[in-house]
Amino acid sequence: MNVYEMSSIKTLFTEALAEKPDSSVVDQIFTRFPSLTELMNVTEQELTSIKGIGRVKARQIIAALQLARRLNAPMYSHPHVVRSPKDAANLLIPEMRYLQQEHFVVLFLNTKNHVIGQPETISKGSLNAAIVHPREVFRAAIKRSAASIVVSHNHPSGDCTPSPEDIQLTARLVEAGNITGIEVLDHIIVAGEQFISLKERGHMNS
Repeated sequence: MNVYEMSSIKTLFTEALAEKPDSSVVDQIFTRFPSLTELMNVTEQELTSIKGIGRVKARQIIAALQLARRLNAPMYSHPHVVRSPKDAANLLIPEMRYLQQEHFVVLFLNTKNHVIGQPETISKGSLNAAIVHPREVFRAAIKRSAASIVVSHNHPSGDCTPSPEDIQLTARLVEAGNITGIEVLDHIIVAGEQFISLKERGHMNS
């Protein structure tokens, strides 16, 4: 757990809920959900099970957590350019590291590799699988007039190692990209703060 991040969220809670830093309500929240991942995925039902938290306060807490996630995302004063797997990972990790289900996300790029708009979640899967069809990926890319894309998904297990299914899906997407004229530059797998590039691992055809 990042102590600085947890401290910042605790401060945000006390201000949003008009509670004191040593409030029993705030202490109960951090005792019940000690990790950042647990906090970021807390539900209204879980919060209202804590003494002193009603529906209104639970919604305030969830709104504060959503704000914390946005504040933690990198901000750029100019269009972000993806020149390397790390560039793409820096955009994806702040949002994806907290997810407890697999999410399949796409970054859309123009001819100069500038990111177009926001990353889009194409599918959400179970804890160990995400169902993705190339049709959905490239429909979204064509809609944005993207010249190329970087695809990504997270491994909630914390292990970045690609599965055989990950490699097969990558091959299908690369093939579909060759047909549509929209290049798949990379497939990034995120696990917590770590990531791997399937391109760097040699799992993508040039």
